[in-house]
Amino acid sequence: MSEPISLTAALASFDALWSPRIVTSVNDYDVRIAKVQGEHVWHTHDHTDEFFLVLDGELRIALREGAGHERVVTLGRGDVFTVPRGVEHRPESATGAAILMFEPSGTLTVGDRHDDVPDHVDATTGHRLGGRS
Repeated sequence: MSEPISLTAALASFDALWSPRIVTSVNDYDVRIAKVQGEHVWHTHDHTDEFFLVLDGELRIALREGAGHERVVTLGRGDVFTVPRGVEHRPESATGAAILMFEPSGTLTVGDRHDDVPDHVDATTGHRLGGRS
């Protein structure tokens, strides 16, 4: 039987940026939390949408929506946004944010196609709580 999970406690249990923790699973989806600051990497998920919920701070998501059209979506605490599958995007936060994401289990944080992955971005399918800090 599962037990309640405190997202506040879960976020306090690690410091690594852009390195999501899996807090639970729903069917074939992971519920992940992450601390973010600075820029992620431009990437695309070819086979799945990506859902974001901002728990704290501000998250900006730059989107390349075809034909050279780019836009930026700004999310504050409590805001949600879904990046449709196949849309190239780059999350970023100038001041830092805590986010929650729903993604199919095994989804790589840098997508199926991506730019070079900088050292500060953890290319992972998520870490279980209590794992890598």
